[in-house]
Amino acid sequence: MNPMITVENLTKRYGDHIAVDDASFTCRPGQVTGFLGPNGAGKSTTMRVMTGLTPPTSGAVTIDGRPYREIPNPSIEVGVLLDASAQHAGRTGEEILRLTAMTIGMPRTRVDEMLELVSLTPDEAGRRVRNYSLGMRQRLGIANALMGDPRVLILDEPANGLDPAGIHWMRSLLRGYADRGGTVLLSSHLLNEIEIVADDLVVIGNGRIVAQGTKSELLAGTGTSVRSLDDAALATALDAAGIVAHPDTAGGLHTDADPEQVGRVAAAHAIALTELRAGDGAKLEEMFLSLTASTQREQPLTAGAF
Repeated sequence: MNPMITVENLTKRYGDHIAVDDASFTCRPGQVTGFLGPNGAGKSTTMRVMTGLTPPTSGAVTIDGRPYREIPNPSIEVGVLLDASAQHAGRTGEEILRLTAMTIGMPRTRVDEMLELVSLTPDEAGRRVRNYSLGMRQRLGIANALMGDPRVLILDEPANGLDPAGIHWMRSLLRGYADRGGTVLLSSHLLNEIEIVADDLVVIGNGRIVAQGTKSELLAGTGTSVRSLDDAALATALDAAGIVAHPDTAGGLHTDADPEQVGRVAAAHAIALTELRAGDGAKLEEMFLSLTASTQREQPLTAGAF
């Protein structure tokens, strides 16, 4: 499956500051790609280059093989929401969508369809955007992004300001869009939501990509957790076989060996096992903090900091 978004050796400098440093990754059709990183890591800059708002210093970003600026009518190819507050405060929500529809050549009926899709009522659509909550602006921004029925969605923190029901709605919307073959690049600080909805993950820190791959690959567990009727005897048997095992905080033992090796040792010594499984996968928060520890703005307090 060819990638729909390709970032190749992207670098963006602002004077002496390197906002994005030789970043490369791809986003595939039918997948939600979670784009993660601490504040100031380079996520928004990458997305601005991706959507033609900021020129790269070097490297390139293409969408279906073309830079965004070379797409004749980009809104029918790429839906973009980078800042939900960057909407004309004096216009109504419906006026904003009607102008978008006219500009990109979509029928008037598309406006009503989008208002219904994002659950903005006729009364809300008739209000001026200055009177919208942030959550309503997010819904309006999503409607605008989807107006041209694009194949790609690029969204920067789209769940900001949404209540739990709104976040669930957003998750279902993006999952359905990807399941129909769309490509989604989603930046968010809500790690739990990313963990639920994303298929692929790209982690950036200090402008450099520090990890990328499928969610299952990056969060996969390692080693083996095992319990038996005699853990002391099992630990001795594993040690004799050259397998180092440590007591697990949840009980039983944990070892870097795979489950088959552990099971063979237990069987050879007639030790009955009550549990044998691959090690638990990491939570996204644990993986994120581990990979970006050196680039976090907020560092844990050390002893004596008070």
